[in-house]
Amino acid sequence: MKSTAEQDKRIAEMTFTSIYPHYVTKVEKKGRTLDELHEVLEWLTGFNIVEIKKHIDAESTFKDFFKAATLNPGTSLITGSICGYKVQEIENPLTQQVRYLDKLVDELAKGKKMEKILRKP
Repeated sequence: MKSTAEQDKRIAEMTFTSIYPHYVTKVEKKGRTLDELHEVLEWLTGFNIVEIKKHIDAESTFKDFFKAATLNPGTSLITGSICGYKVQEIENPLTQQVRYLDKLVDELAKGKKMEKILRKP
């Protein structure tokens, strides 16, 4: 999927701080826990809860957030659609990483088992 430069720029400049509360609300509304959300975040980015909170406090953009992350090798196994786009077909690496996160949070909220969400290569 080829996104526009404008879309990619908008996503890069969004702050993790502004989106994180939406992730929390989404998963808790569906009966999942904050600990499970943090487990998913840690699996994807390598950030523990202290590092996640530092990014929240620093109001890191997604560009800075993912630049500092060490992505899990299992991210290549994340497939499917989110926001109408197939995550595996997104060409811009940062946009794809943000959509990976969206996809994992969506799977968590839909009640998928953690061992299925935290893919193993």
